[in-house]
Amino acid sequence: MLVAERWQKIVQLVNDRGSIRVTELSELCNVTEETIRRDLDKLESEGKLVRSHGGAVSVKEAQLEIPFPERETTNAELKRMIAQEAVRHIQENDRILLDASSTAWYMAKSLPDIPLIVLTNSIKVAMELSMKEKVQVISTGGQLSPRSLSYVGPLAERSLDLYHVEKAFLSCKGIHMQRGISESNELQALVKRKMISIADEVYVLADFSKFGIQSLTQVEGLNKITHLITDQNTKKEYVEQLRDKGVDVIQLDKE
Repeated sequence: MLVAERWQKIVQLVNDRGSIRVTELSELCNVTEETIRRDLDKLESEGKLVRSHGGAVSVKEAQLEIPFPERETTNAELKRMIAQEAVRHIQENDRILLDASSTAWYMAKSLPDIPLIVLTNSIKVAMELSMKEKVQVISTGGQLSPRSLSYVGPLAERSLDLYHVEKAFLSCKGIHMQRGISESNELQALVKRKMISIADEVYVLADFSKFGIQSLTQVEGLNKITHLITDQNTKKEYVEQLRDKGVDVIQLDKE
């Protein structure tokens, strides 16, 4: 098989399946995994696919915003554990920001009923916190994204400009050691970038599946992250690289 034919086959397989792992491509194309990784890097640079942790996903799949109910159940136990750890970093009378991620929603469920001001662009988070009498909730408003049940767009961004918080808690689609954190669509990325800009400290909440992924739209570089909370399955090399870049990584202990 010629190199050009292999590249064409890889793109077709990724598009047909939505995602595929390096090991499987190596077997199907009868070349080494290292060769496949180089192929994927080249094809990503040409915009034909998106690299993921251990493989690749189709461009269409990477751009698709996953509906909240599906995100809620993906790696649910890890997200709950990360959310519970994040809550430990919140004190009475804090002004905090929670994004529209499923992990932030798990945080809202775990938050004690203490005096807090919580700014959010998430309908789910706002509804959850409405049951806690001492928590004051401020919603950004804006254009409703029905898949994520979040507010995005210029109105949401202008609303965020009016506030300042001590701590922002947010998740993302991907974390890459060179590109930073990224999102699957531009509207979500712009809102999260604004969230980061109004916070003294930024907590990124990310399970192991987010690492090594470059999604469609960059949110911010790693230098904008103060803390990152992740699970015990995240590779040591990622943790060490983040710490070398000045990020305070909080990794959950193995049970």
